[in-house]
Amino acid sequence: MKIGFTCALGFVVANGLGLAADAPEPSKYTGPGSCSSPACHGSVQAREDTSVLQNEYSTWVVRDKHAHAFINLTNPIGTRMAKIMGLPKPDTAPRCLSCHALDVPLDMRARTFDLTDGVGCENCHGPASAWLGPHTTRDWKYEKSLDLGMYNTRDLIKRSEKCLSCHLGNAEKFVDHELIAAGHPDLYFELDSFMSVMPPHWKDVDKDPWLGVRSLGVGQAVQLREQLKRIARESQGGIWPEYAELDCFACHHSLTAAKESWRQERGYAGRRPGNPPWNLSRYVVFRRVIQEADPQASQQLRAQVDSVNALVTALGSDRKQIAAEAASAAQMANGLAERLATMHFDQPTTLRLLKGISSDADDIAGQGERSAEQATMALDSLFIAYTKNDHLANDAQIRAAIHGLFQQIEDPSAYNGFKFAQAMRSLNALF
Repeated sequence: MKIGFTCALGFVVANGLGLAADAPEPSKYTGPGSCSSPACHGSVQAREDTSVLQNEYSTWVVRDKHAHAFINLTNPIGTRMAKIMGLPKPDTAPRCLSCHALDVPLDMRARTFDLTDGVGCENCHGPASAWLGPHTTRDWKYEKSLDLGMYNTRDLIKRSEKCLSCHLGNAEKFVDHELIAAGHPDLYFELDSFMSVMPPHWKDVDKDPWLGVRSLGVGQAVQLREQLKRIARESQGGIWPEYAELDCFACHHSLTAAKESWRQERGYAGRRPGNPPWNLSRYVVFRRVIQEADPQASQQLRAQVDSVNALVTALGSDRKQIAAEAASAAQMANGLAERLATMHFDQPTTLRLLKGISSDADDIAGQGERSAEQATMALDSLFIAYTKNDHLANDAQIRAAIHGLFQQIEDPSAYNGFKFAQAMRSLNALF
């Protein structure tokens, strides 16, 4: 890892020049070391008198798990996974590097670039060589950096897309059932929850007091859209069904005596027993958000999702029909994401969302552990956003009830839909 030179010097070194070039060159990736000067983003202490904290690099290198993404490839589990997959060393396999590092073409790497830095600044913010030096100048505007190749993480849709490119996958990189079987964890995502547990290295430019609720809504819309787009791609590929799209724990759960099985007691409404259902976790919360924003659109989206759900769960459905239905639903989810990105949320709306999601206890719990997990994260995010702006008389009870939901999803094999539903109903009674 290379550190210790100023941003301006990094700009010069990254371009291999002794002074600024007259003609613009394609922007290159310079590596996080180019941001590490104490005068730029490498300060030990955060500063409040500047537009940025200036300790962003220090926060990343010491506290952010993304900084360890590359080295994690070489631990015993990563090595074993590569062996099972028939891959070369995991720290050289493109399949692994696509998310655990910044694996860009050689001609896009500046001399300061180091693949072993893992998931660094430019994974999210884009190639820096074109704007690295100029963005430190007086009166420089953020929009100028965007024109020079910086990625717009302030845009909630783009931010969600960037996170989901690894935390769900896209056409170039993804975690499928083969990789999960080799040992990779199943992927899940909730934008506001994930942002809240990251060590913060930013100042919120958006001063909307209900930004967390809007982030949750946009993140839910984009992850549903991306899941639907993935189904549309996969259903036209070589292997279908792709079991990573289904509810993992419908099959991967501890076996019990029939009299003790909550799944068998619940039954298999709407599907053939033995057919693992589509993983609906990326819809169970979003349907409430859209119902709040646009009841008519909510009904239309539900009909489309129900259609995809029936086709995917049936396993033997026509692939072309699956792709068409999923693509259509993805297009609608995209429009809803754009709408939510500009929507105004407030105290009554947030409280209605808390009540609405928790009132879906039986349906969410019955969908399985992943849906319960998504609802728990969403309820936690919404309640945090609410308490930043207002308080309920029984805040402590609500917090304890949400904590109880988290306890119930800690061990997927011990998950019980009936118990989780009862806990959600108890939470709902507190609002």
